[in-house]
Amino acid sequence: MMPLLGAHMSVAGGLHLALERLQRVNGEALQIFTRNQRQWRAVPVTAEEAVLFREAWQAAGKPPIAAHDSYLINLASPRKEIAERSTAALADELGRCAALAIPFLVMHPGAHLGDGVEEGISRFAGNLDQALESAAGAGEVMVLLENTAGQGTSLGARFEELAAIIDQSRYPARLGVCLDTCHTFAAGYDLRTTETYEATFAEFARLLGLDRLKFFHLNDSSKGLGSRVDRHAHIGQGVIGLAGFRLLMNDGRFSHHPMTLETPKGEEMLEDIENLAVLRSLYR
Repeated sequence: MMPLLGAHMSVAGGLHLALERLQRVNGEALQIFTRNQRQWRAVPVTAEEAVLFREAWQAAGKPPIAAHDSYLINLASPRKEIAERSTAALADELGRCAALAIPFLVMHPGAHLGDGVEEGISRFAGNLDQALESAAGAGEVMVLLENTAGQGTSLGARFEELAAIIDQSRYPARLGVCLDTCHTFAAGYDLRTTETYEATFAEFARLLGLDRLKFFHLNDSSKGLGSRVDRHAHIGQGVIGLAGFRLLMNDGRFSHHPMTLETPKGEEMLEDIENLAVLRSLYR
């Protein structure tokens, strides 16, 4: 069975409209921002918004959905004010997911800003636990740690770092992983040949366990293997190429996993339609 393929969709005009946009590209999995991803303060989800969203979800055939947290959030920051604002913002994100019945919240592990990986991971795990504890009514929402390309002082480029966060959290059962193919490749994990693809997922399985892997972001990479530069490209038009995505599309271990595009597109979403068609053509 082919994975559930879809895309990150705009919520312009209303959260529920993301599901209509998903149907327009024949998508089967969705990712959204529940609020503006570049602002700290966000209003709660209203009862009307929640009803409209759930009705649209039902009408779309109940596709799997993840929300992505704000880009401002950095739970690993050494600056107390930023760490506190980030923790409160993440708790709000979890609350909005709960109100919308979204089961997954994808987030980056943040950046240590020069204090070192170990210190950054410790801060992140502690602040993450605090956010989980203070998000009332969000106990069913799972946080998915997204692996990163490793730019600057960003955490999470190595699978060991994701594993360390989970090990240090008091709530490991509420934590999973979202794997981004571009980030994986830029971080130095090759996906292009059967041998390197299997080695990458063997390492993931050894350190994290494949049961932790709940969601994928499908992006080709315009930068090279191990470049540590996050630059998304359309499927087959980057350095990973079609070979890597063919292996993923035919990996029976992920045949029921939701996988969403995060590639550039215009208002008509023609790029999503083309990328999804390319991915589906790779399935045997």
